[in-house]
Amino acid sequence: MLSAGYGVSHTKYAFLSKQLNQLGYMVIAIGHELENDPPLSVSGNLYETRSENWIRGAETLDFIKHSLASTYQNYNFNDLLLIGHSNGGDISSWLANAGKDYIDTVITLDHRRVPLPRRKDINVLSIRGSDYPADDGVLPLKKEAKEYSMCVKEIPESRHNDMTDYGPKWLKDEINRVIDNFLNGSSCRVNS
Repeated sequence: MLSAGYGVSHTKYAFLSKQLNQLGYMVIAIGHELENDPPLSVSGNLYETRSENWIRGAETLDFIKHSLASTYQNYNFNDLLLIGHSNGGDISSWLANAGKDYIDTVITLDHRRVPLPRRKDINVLSIRGSDYPADDGVLPLKKEAKEYSMCVKEIPESRHNDMTDYGPKWLKDEINRVIDNFLNGSSCRVNS
């Protein structure tokens, strides 16, 4: 399940959808915003003020999982890959932290607010841009990354807002390469 970033259409991640399709995944691209939703807050404690949005997004993912599992019986809905950009990565991390046992892998593209899951039963990759830092506690400490086999990769000279179809080809290619290597069990190094 691919969760779009805030203000970006769920249709603007075709480079990811095509890559995941080639790797054998069915991709369900989700836009989490409705026209009548309040805008995301930009002041105060953003973890607190945005949590309602992440809760709704996680509930949406859970609903879609349960709704589609009976329709698409040839796909495994008990070992899901959640992938999300920015706010979509926060939503994916929120759901993974909720203790759901049907999540196998979480991949985030430069999410910044919700801590990555620290669970041995979930594979975690976070691809980082180089223009905005994540909030404290979002990314694992080196010790945690090793303990939980989490992979965090910064792509030098990449920008948060370019991690969509609007971004440069070199960045989309590099994101896809890192994801491909991670999902195929190869090294998680950005430049090999």
